[in-house]
Amino acid sequence: MENKKEKTAPNVSVGADTEQPIFKNTKSSISECEENIKSFEEMQREIQLSLDPSYLKAVSMNELFDTQYQSKPPLIDGLLYSGTYIFAGSPKLGKSFLMAQLAYHVSTGTPLWNYTTRKGTVLYLALEDDYRRLQERLYRMFGTESADNLFFSVSASQLGKGLDEQLARFVAEHADTRLIIIDTLQKVREVGGDNYSYANDYQIMARLKSFADTHGLCILLVHHTRKQTADDKFDMISGTSGLLGAADGAFLLQKEKRTGNAATLEVSGRDQQDQKLYLIRNTETLLWELQRAETELWKEPPEPLLDEIAELVMKDKSFWEGSATELVSLIKVEIQPHVITRKLNVLSGRLYAEHGIYYKSNRTHDGRKIRFWKDDTETA
Repeated sequence: MENKKEKTAPNVSVGADTEQPIFKNTKSSISECEENIKSFEEMQREIQLSLDPSYLKAVSMNELFDTQYQSKPPLIDGLLYSGTYIFAGSPKLGKSFLMAQLAYHVSTGTPLWNYTTRKGTVLYLALEDDYRRLQERLYRMFGTESADNLFFSVSASQLGKGLDEQLARFVAEHADTRLIIIDTLQKVREVGGDNYSYANDYQIMARLKSFADTHGLCILLVHHTRKQTADDKFDMISGTSGLLGAADGAFLLQKEKRTGNAATLEVSGRDQQDQKLYLIRNTETLLWELQRAETELWKEPPEPLLDEIAELVMKDKSFWEGSATELVSLIKVEIQPHVITRKLNVLSGRLYAEHGIYYKSNRTHDGRKIRFWKDDTETA
């Protein structure tokens, strides 16, 4: 059982609304595949139902807990997650420098300030720059240290007029793409008199969010703020509330003094706690440096079940397979066999993030089997 690789890998996440179940194991045995092969009649019935305008697809709470959904790791722990985010600030504030900083750290996987960063390919659409200016900026910020998975473009099509296809092709050619920065949103908006209606703003964001969710990556949209102040600072984002309403979150960069180097970065999103970071801009490198955070990051409490799986089940192994009852007999946590699979469906992302252990549950002719394996393991 330890010589064939299983490719399914749960990623870490904080629960996106559009996640899909994991069914990507291409080397499963025939018996394991049988549970996922629907009869022709079942498939025909589902197709007929989907064509019926009165049919509403719904899942029961039982189905919800019995399904392992694909989860996605944050790009930068506590700061940036998969989805679509707005990064707003006044013109000439240093947003593009911070975007280059984010792009560089994600492409290299080096921590940004005190935040753990996961490496991946980055595409930066610097649509208000040219390559000479980019070259000078990056040299001033990072010297000659470069990354072969950080890509730049200073021209792109608009949404609905080729941008969708351009992004899809780039992602197809770079499967590990984690971050796409569009600087600025205004450069890719469709031209039309209805540009600033709530419906149009919401549609633009929903379209980009759909792309991000489908490909499991983050799209970060650089945008401007209005001059008017507001009780809720995020209401200062230019455009209607449709932009923020459809986005997964937003960043707001504001300088304390227009001529100064100190600024605040406020963060709000579905997948992270609200934060306020105090930054200062290095006058030599023009990098943004973290002075302090107003609140400490919330950390998930310890989960004894995951710790015991790592210590008692997988400590000296690279692969384990058995029933839920067999698993319960190996750990000290008191839990019923019928509950443990459901709990692992929810916590599989944390199991991989904290212990490097993958999890999958399959129904076979001999009953439901639980599997654990590590990165370098080859399993059937």
